[in-house]
Amino acid sequence: MYDQNPTLEQEDKTILHDRQGEVMQHGGESYSKHFYIESYGCAMNFSDSEIVASILSKEGYGPTKEMSEADLILVNTCSIREKAEQTVRQRLTIFNKIKKQKKGALVGVLGCMAERLKSKLLEEEKLVDIVVGPDAYRDLPNLIASASEGNRAINVLLSREETYADISPVRLDANGVTAFISIMRGCDNMCSFCVVPFTRGRERSRNAYTIISEAQDLYDKGYREVTLLGQNVDSYKWENPETNENVSFASLLKMVAEVHPDLRVRFSTSHPKDITDDVMYAIRDYENICNYIHLPAQSGNSRVLNLMNRTYDLPWYKNKVNRIYEVIPDCAISSDFIAGFCSETEEEHQDTLALIEYAKYTMSYMFYYSERPGTLAHRKYEDDIPLKVKKRRLSEIVHLQNEIALKSNQDDIGKKYKVLIEGNSKKSDQQFKGRTSQNKVVIFDKLESLKPGDYIDVIIEKANSATLFGSISS
Repeated sequence: MYDQNPTLEQEDKTILHDRQGEVMQHGGESYSKHFYIESYGCAMNFSDSEIVASILSKEGYGPTKEMSEADLILVNTCSIREKAEQTVRQRLTIFNKIKKQKKGALVGVLGCMAERLKSKLLEEEKLVDIVVGPDAYRDLPNLIASASEGNRAINVLLSREETYADISPVRLDANGVTAFISIMRGCDNMCSFCVVPFTRGRERSRNAYTIISEAQDLYDKGYREVTLLGQNVDSYKWENPETNENVSFASLLKMVAEVHPDLRVRFSTSHPKDITDDVMYAIRDYENICNYIHLPAQSGNSRVLNLMNRTYDLPWYKNKVNRIYEVIPDCAISSDFIAGFCSETEEEHQDTLALIEYAKYTMSYMFYYSERPGTLAHRKYEDDIPLKVKKRRLSEIVHLQNEIALKSNQDDIGKKYKVLIEGNSKKSDQQFKGRTSQNKVVIFDKLESLKPGDYIDVIIEKANSATLFGSISS
């Protein structure tokens, strides 16, 4: 779901994904109006953009890669770090220049930043015409109509029921092999540093059978990998109101895996407190459920974890890591880390480095702490670590993680892995790029008989910290 082993430079940008205008025409349809959309932040935002695309298609809007051709310019935003919001503001300035060149064009902000800043974007900064929160996308047609009449349109109401379960997303990613499926929305975990509970609301799980139907439809259309998305997928729980059947996340994983043996299943994100042995057993027992778990730690020190309200301490987290490796010996584990959280000492930072060595993560998402208004940490704690110290600690985390990732990848040399081909390598159209079950990127020379969506066995011959390189097994 993510590009692997981000560098310090990438992480300092704080934008995990930025597929600016990565859209395509669908099914040869022609549209009288066009929209252009950029998505920032987590995978959930990209999934939401596909829901928005579906809603807009029913209103006669088709996607375009060219901002200048768009009647509607949208940005799906992230509020998790200050730099993400700064980037969006810069993009909005550019959008407004384009808007002035096309009569009647509208600019809209979607997602978490829309919910957090609400009318400020409309009234104080006058950067946009439409502001839509994550639970209000169904209202887009009404908001567009209102904005077209010169009104400034806003709907950021949060919902306890909305899951968009009945909307078939328009897939904006052009590779035709991998896709996201949103299985739940919102978050009930009140981590002290996080704005998500305030911008996306409370947890609610989607009807399990609509998820299975979406997975089946994707497989029938040629997709060969789905990633089940949620702020905390392990807390997924759905009760069938007709039969009182209860579906846990472990049960859902198995249901999706049984759509077809050739449909790979991934998931993100897991909160350490909620992942169960049943989930691990499902990964162990189903070959097509990938041997990869993203298990955010955030810190390697128990006092800091308590300040973060993570609800576990270091020994508990290490026991969870041990259990994963016990049940699934060849599982890859990745993580998230925040450097320089409020009052973190140098010794506590060293505890984080020690955890990275202990857990042997294959990759991590690494950031320095960015205070977010409205969070518990903002209200209760002083952001007292100097920026220079935060950046230095982050640099040390990234350096160590890259060393461990390199060793992990070098240990794969000589091994054979089943690889799902995703498309061409970025550097050469004579090579394919694919991924192993452990979510490691593999580059290898093409064969004419192969195409994206095929599985192939590859022997690993060399590696760096981000990528494996190999040849097709004869």
